[in-house]
Amino acid sequence: MSWSRLRLGRSGLALAVAVVAITATAASAASPPPVLSTGPHGEKAASANSVTLTSAELAKVKAMHATAAIALHYGGNDWSTAQVAGLKHEFGLLGINVIAVTDANFVAATQVSDIETLMARKPSIIVSIPVDPVATADAYKKAAAAGIKLVFMDNVPQGMKAGVDYISDVSADNYGNGVVSAQLLAKTLGGKGTIALIYHEANFFVTHERYLGFKNTIKKYPGIKIVAEKGVPGPNFAAQAETAASAILTKYPNLTAMWGVWDVPATGILSAAKAAGRSDLVVATEDLGLDDAVPLAAKQNVCCIGAQRPFDQGVTEAKLAAYGLLGKKAPPYVALPALGVTHANVLKAWTTVYHAPAPAQLKKAFKP
Repeated sequence: MSWSRLRLGRSGLALAVAVVAITATAASAASPPPVLSTGPHGEKAASANSVTLTSAELAKVKAMHATAAIALHYGGNDWSTAQVAGLKHEFGLLGINVIAVTDANFVAATQVSDIETLMARKPSIIVSIPVDPVATADAYKKAAAAGIKLVFMDNVPQGMKAGVDYISDVSADNYGNGVVSAQLLAKTLGGKGTIALIYHEANFFVTHERYLGFKNTIKKYPGIKIVAEKGVPGPNFAAQAETAASAILTKYPNLTAMWGVWDVPATGILSAAKAAGRSDLVVATEDLGLDDAVPLAAKQNVCCIGAQRPFDQGVTEAKLAAYGLLGKKAPPYVALPALGVTHANVLKAWTTVYHAPAPAQLKKAFKP
């Protein structure tokens, strides 16, 4: 693996406003935190609230009877499910028919094949998150050359330019999510302890951003020491994370806490902790899904989550696709602010993230 192809610099702060927000430490609604991430090419983040359509524009889009396809990096997880739900919801309002959703299982070659298959169906729009920005680039370039309007989730293919080859890139504040989870973990630990990190071992912009956000922030707490780091390349992230976490816990039996780059690897950490009899191991992670929300609600290992807003991302992506159909100028990079989730606000945070009530399983798990 090489991190050298990824942008490492920070270029300042950009403010963004979410549709709904909950503070990092309380359940009450409040102003969201500032967006700390910049885009894959250093773009300043535009607010999702700035992406709007007039009634006349909406009517024009509906009259087009356009079609859309969604090419995921991998599906079957809460994040992807919420993204697709947000996209389908907004595309429905726009009169755009979703003709296919593909799942590449985090394999670049599979995603290239998926895009080629989708192109044969001639959709007006493809919304996608590239598995690998280099290996998939040619496939996306062919789609753009064929006149298909492209909107990206989080990651952008190499050599493609916003406003020319694609409409826009919509992301969570991944650097900010890393910052939030580090701050909440440090608070849980009282600023003291030894920790280990399980990161994503791949050329994947957004997961590296959250890794940087977490690591750069936790370094500000001199009483907390990172003693081990291990990457998981996928696609079997949970199993790989469990193996890595088990090895770390064997080497450092008194480890205080562990961070997982998102909720699926975090499940592997939880399995390793259970096998090692470490009910006291504190776990911090990113992305709010049932696999980490349930133990957080039950006060079992998980202390805190830096959550994304995938449903709102999907809504924003669909609106930007309409921009492309209309020839309307779009911001090159749009980001939604991080949402800090703790035991205190996990039920309300679920509603914020998914635009749906907390499921029965989560409510049942919650311990006051």
